[in-house]
Amino acid sequence: MFRSHVLICGGTGCTSNHSGELIAEFEAQIKEAHLENEVQVVRTGCFGLCAVGPVCIVYPEGAFYSEVKVEDVKEIVEEHLVKGRLVTRLLYKDHKTAEVVKALSDSNFIKKQTRVALRNCGVINPEEIDEYIGADGYQALIKVLTEMKPQEVIDVIKASGLRGRGGGGFPTGMKWQFAKDQPGDVKYVCCNADEGDPGAFMDRSVLEGDPHAVLEAMTIAGYAIGGHQGYIYVRAEYPIAVQRLQIAIKQAREYGLLGKNILETGFDFDIDIRLGSGAFVCGEETALMTSIEGNRGEPRPRPPFPAVKGLFGKPTILNNVETYANIAQIILKGADWFASMGTEKSKGTKVFALGGKITNTGLVEIPMGTTLRTVIEDIGGGIPNGKKFKAAQTGGPSGGCIPAEHYDIPIDYDNLISIGSMMGSGGMIVMDEDNCMVDIAKFFLKFTVDESCGKCTPCRIGNRRLLEYLEKITDGKATLEDLDEMEKLCYYIKANSLCGLGQTAPNPVLSTLRYFRDEYVAHIVDKKCPAGVCKALLSYEITDTCRGCSLCSRKCPVGAISGEIKQKFTIDKSKCIKCGVCMESCKFNAIVKK
Repeated sequence: MFRSHVLICGGTGCTSNHSGELIAEFEAQIKEAHLENEVQVVRTGCFGLCAVGPVCIVYPEGAFYSEVKVEDVKEIVEEHLVKGRLVTRLLYKDHKTAEVVKALSDSNFIKKQTRVALRNCGVINPEEIDEYIGADGYQALIKVLTEMKPQEVIDVIKASGLRGRGGGGFPTGMKWQFAKDQPGDVKYVCCNADEGDPGAFMDRSVLEGDPHAVLEAMTIAGYAIGGHQGYIYVRAEYPIAVQRLQIAIKQAREYGLLGKNILETGFDFDIDIRLGSGAFVCGEETALMTSIEGNRGEPRPRPPFPAVKGLFGKPTILNNVETYANIAQIILKGADWFASMGTEKSKGTKVFALGGKITNTGLVEIPMGTTLRTVIEDIGGGIPNGKKFKAAQTGGPSGGCIPAEHYDIPIDYDNLISIGSMMGSGGMIVMDEDNCMVDIAKFFLKFTVDESCGKCTPCRIGNRRLLEYLEKITDGKATLEDLDEMEKLCYYIKANSLCGLGQTAPNPVLSTLRYFRDEYVAHIVDKKCPAGVCKALLSYEITDTCRGCSLCSRKCPVGAISGEIKQKFTIDKSKCIKCGVCMESCKFNAIVKK
């Protein structure tokens, strides 16, 4: 038994910020202080508050230290672990109130969250199966295999109201029922861990912080539908997640929780990993299965749906990581417990990856029905630098922008769809007044164009034409007639594309047209970008406050600025490449962007 535990984030974010070096230094300093038999260092998954990493928590006090550097470790060991005194300067400070917060659980970031899918992330060592078991891990599997029939399992999932967290929001229990009802002894259970949305890292964090939760849920799903083989399709760009999955699968097999005759119940189920090479279209269920089969990842027409004819032509269920992360808790705590959270048609919680113009970048898990304002202002800490909230993009390239007029909308599947957005897998990118919404639409559409598999003409050609319209607008060369034609093209692509990638690709364009049409008109009619983002429509001018210091002239990479010392300098707009270096270097704020 140890008297103290030092939990250090080992997720991708903090690892890239040298948390591995922190762990090594803590172990060295603890050994030097002769505390190796009293204090244990634990590498965990993500705590959620990525903005202040690398982070660590010292228990039993629960002291939450943020932005910890290697040179800070000795002080923490000597003061906190040896003398029992908190190192106040390293404790997390609330960005809004500037108050020191001792424990992460006391922070505004955590108070309005409800952690179900993320319950073990940042709490246990994901590479130790015993720690997962100590947190009620595999108890749900034991209950299912020893006390429940397959149909009873499905009935519980149905009654919970759990909907797929991968984007479409299809009822999970219904999907399992379809697969169970199909004849045949060979059925498959697949996990979609091919998280490709820009700004999304929810599934990665669950795999890195709690991989056994996914393995347990997939085994339960296999029992429920009559399947004996599972596949986790995870992108190769997630090396930490892949490594921890490999360790977890090995441990589960050694403990008799995967493989033949699980827990001596006569039920066989095993799981293998398949690595994806980063194709966004492989997040679509039929394309993912085609890729697992060893073919080029392209979608197939539906019907037949995968629950009828999926992987290798057999009945298959596919859920994403977050969906599976809820299963064991639903089995243990009951359908009513899960259904008590959320809204009438959207039960439970949802994990979001907060990014963009937000103070508290990181992972949050909220009950469905929580307002967008609560997520951004209370949990996210608001918009930095005193800027105003302009919009939030949810659902990635398949979603839409939520404008300030819907700041108080309760977040659930149906509400988001009603305003032209969607839940998606859970990326939430926040934008402020400095973002150009036409440019945002162009960014997401360019991503979709690059990721299209090219199988169907509406997506392959239509989205390319759509991108050309947007480029024409941001270059100041479009007409209002082009705007009308672009909108018509959006609806054609949505109606005729083969799979969800093409069908939802125009959403960012349509939602920005719906709520920010005035910005499109300004680009076309006034030849101005209101946010000052689109380079072709920008110009830089030196105002009368210029002191003639010549710094801008010396910094200009193309020699577009000239003048005499102590006199007002001028910019030759025919030479200016609009890089903004002059404006950044001016110490007197004498250069403006128009």
